[in-house]
Amino acid sequence: MTPEKLDAWRIVPRLLILSYMVVFYQTCQWFMSLPEPNNAQAGFVSVIVGAGAAWFGLYVNSKPLSKGE
Repeated sequence: MTPEKLDAWRIVPRLLILSYMVVFYQTCQWFMSLPEPNNAQAGFVSVIVGAGAAWFGLYVNSKPLSKGE
């Protein structure tokens, strides 16, 4: 296995996306189970969702590095 082939599979970014999906799901489940959520809790969920959206946008718009970059 060459480093180029490993980079082409983009294993690390995909693992990070998967871990974000787990955190996002758990955060949503936690928030929906609250009897009376307050503004601070809603803000926390908004930060989780916004950070994930920004990170996913960076992932989608990136491309693997080629030799010489």
